Amino acid sequence: MGYTQVGLEDKLYEMYPEILENHISMRLSFDEERDAWVVTFVKGNRSRHAFLDKKDADDCMDGLKCFYLGTLIEQYIKDLEEEIGIA
Repeated sequence: MGYTQVGLEDKLYEMYPEILENHISMRLSFDEERDAWVVTFVKGNRSRHAFLDKKDADDCMDGLKCFYLGTLIEQYIKDLEEEIGIA
């Protein structure tokens, strides 16, 4: 893993601008047991979690979008906005 947590976070914000466009914050932590990043999306007092396998994270850092994560982001944006009462 030749990158930092902050580097991956910056890359994800760059690749998925809809996160910031929808005023969602993101936190990352690495789960050694799963060998995956835990990606937490937060809006208001609501949150959603996703796992990003290390290989997918490596691909993201190489500029390849992760279809799975992109699909989850779209769904989480919709879910969070519905829960908060925006949509």
